[in-house]
Amino acid sequence: MPEYPDIVVYLDCLRPRVQGQTLRRIRLSSPFLLRSVDPPIDAAEGKGVRELRRLGKRIVFALDDELFLILHLMIAGRLHWKEPGAKLPGKIGLAAFDFPNGSLTLTEAGSKKRAALYVARGEKALAAHNPGGLEAIDADLKAFTAALRRENHTLKRTLTDPRLFSGIGNAYSDEILHAASLSPLALTQKLTEADVARLHDAIRRTLLTWAHRLREEAGNQFPEGVTAFRKDMAVHGRFGKPCPICATPVQRIVYAENETNYCPRCQTGGKVLADRSLSRLLKNDWPRTVEELEEMPRRSNAID
Repeated sequence: MPEYPDIVVYLDCLRPRVQGQTLRRIRLSSPFLLRSVDPPIDAAEGKGVRELRRLGKRIVFALDDELFLILHLMIAGRLHWKEPGAKLPGKIGLAAFDFPNGSLTLTEAGSKKRAALYVARGEKALAAHNPGGLEAIDADLKAFTAALRRENHTLKRTLTDPRLFSGIGNAYSDEILHAASLSPLALTQKLTEADVARLHDAIRRTLLTWAHRLREEAGNQFPEGVTAFRKDMAVHGRFGKPCPICATPVQRIVYAENETNYCPRCQTGGKVLADRSLSRLLKNDWPRTVEELEEMPRRSNAID
């Protein structure tokens, strides 16, 4: 799912292309994309784009007459800048937004179409789409601590809850927790003041650093390589690969359609966190420490 760094780079690249331009036409190829009925989608056609905003992980087109297009890319939605009137690609093309100087197309890979488009009129209606999460990059430590401790959940759940924090998802929460040397399963109300301060700093450093990297990568081109898996990430998507700090193999917990990646030496005091689905199968054989984990291949080879 595109998160804060990806969304801000999309906005950086969209502003010089569409801000001040007229949205001539909206072409929808999927009836499931549009999730609102009033105002109608065609009310946005012919309107000028006054500005672009970020609302959590949503991209907002602020149009004339207080109309707003709110686009949530969800997991697999991606944007592309094409020549004017470009044809939408086959099964993955969901929509095209036609401007005088080009067409912004929306695609979504996979069979589950989750990307969503809403039309709203007025700031009050737009605010209803705001999950309300704190912008941790801009918040001082006091405000951050209050949001963090509002509920008692694991850090992984808390950081990715859009009602608590804005713009952070599965990928960058892994990177943030690694940078802060904190377990993804640590409970928020049991963190020390030093833990909280370290986490606050890690969020800012991680998100701003990656936004800078992605800006440099895009340059003057529209970003086409938006992905949750990047080779320079420390732990996310790097299961079994060495931690860049201590070289311990990165571990993961798989749940539903998500996974948490972490370094057991840097983040969990050498403990390997049990993956519930695997624990049922492996029971007592599931490794609990880094040392046990490192012994497993040798034990396996000895049996062979």
